[in-house]
Amino acid sequence: MVYKVVNPYTGENGEALPVLSEAELEAGIELAHEAFSALNKLSIKQRSAMLLRAAELHEERRDQLAHIIVREVGKPLWQAIGEIRFVGSIYRYYGEEGAQYLADEVLESKRGRTAIVRSTPLGALLGIMPWNFPVYQIARFAAPNLLAGNTVLIKPASQCPESSAFIADILRDAGFPEGAYQNLYVESGRIDRVIADPRVRGVSLTGSETAGRSVGEVAGRHLKPVVLELGGSDPFIVLSVENMDNAVAAALNSRLHNSGQACNGAKRFIVIAELYEEFRSRFLAALEAAPLGDPLVEGVRVGPMSSAIAAAELEQQVGRAIEEGAKLVLGDGRADGAFFKTAVLEEVPVGSETSQAEFFGPVSQLYRVSSEDEAIELANDIPFGLGSYLFTIDRDQALRVANRLDTGMVYVNESLADSPELPFGGTKASGFGRELGRFAITEFVNKKLIHLPNESDWPLAR
Repeated sequence: MVYKVVNPYTGENGEALPVLSEAELEAGIELAHEAFSALNKLSIKQRSAMLLRAAELHEERRDQLAHIIVREVGKPLWQAIGEIRFVGSIYRYYGEEGAQYLADEVLESKRGRTAIVRSTPLGALLGIMPWNFPVYQIARFAAPNLLAGNTVLIKPASQCPESSAFIADILRDAGFPEGAYQNLYVESGRIDRVIADPRVRGVSLTGSETAGRSVGEVAGRHLKPVVLELGGSDPFIVLSVENMDNAVAAALNSRLHNSGQACNGAKRFIVIAELYEEFRSRFLAALEAAPLGDPLVEGVRVGPMSSAIAAAELEQQVGRAIEEGAKLVLGDGRADGAFFKTAVLEEVPVGSETSQAEFFGPVSQLYRVSSEDEAIELANDIPFGLGSYLFTIDRDQALRVANRLDTGMVYVNESLADSPELPFGGTKASGFGRELGRFAITEFVNKKLIHLPNESDWPLAR
């Protein structure tokens, strides 16, 4: 593995970053272990202040960081700026509100004593990061855990060495002790050794189902808590609408976010029969009109994919879909270097490989259904269960359908509605555990019971 930026738009190669030697890796883990004590000598109030400063520094250095993101992954500049703004809100959220989720909880003891549940940090944690949101993914792992008092080791994606180094500088300048946050530039094949190390107390992965199975198996073997946020093929269900323009705009934004390379982007569009033709015509027109090109140009909606290899793999996937009987009704289904035009597949055979797979790029699947029950059955008929989107004008129907969708998240009459206080995660092959919100801050803490005599029962209190 080589850590190097390869600009997917220009093809320009950055300077390769050498991977850590075994001695350097050992030193990094030991430093994180030692930094755990230094981090926990700081009060929660002090750690909160550091997170607030990290939020400020992300905003102050936004333009420089945004251009790094564009070079690394080809994301349109305006979306890179949006990602950094969201990251700032995550650090700010935990800095302002996170401490309440670490406060002692007093339980009613049936034995007439005082029962306290105290959240205490575990130690050094490993976060294995993807490339598609190189700043956001780190923030949602690092922010709650640094506040909780855990130190953070990050294995960045191989094409994101610059952004991860930039984040390390921000967190250092925000005041976190040396070693509290570190990047481990190591090959994937050496990650098992890091997970197995007794000084590493937990692991979080955002990545593929295959990677999740591997990391989960190693973590389980060594009795480490693990959070897995894996792939998704999220359904976008349209049952009734007050304004079709709003539904189409939400569908377009969700499908083309990060040029279609978002795990929680809508990928399968399931539309009730009486609305199907109207939705189809408007959605196809919007996709076809979405500007494709230089990610630095204002207004571009679809930049290059992460690499020419990724675009070629998507072309092969579309080819297999056509072989299985799907019809390509928009786009040519062909890669042009790292670019891939928006494409739409229709009449995808239910139960086929195509209907079960995640298309990580600007390719949509359209399905017509005759009833609410059929929509739910089709939405659930897939290995994944990350997010889902539902459009309906009927509140009772919204709650009824949401209850039956086998996903970790259901967004009703909206898309791209992630927020720092809302839990993010899935079920089935999309993984388990939660990030963001109060749930994230309790994934890697020890819920320690302290069972005490009542205050009046202590001899010195008499």
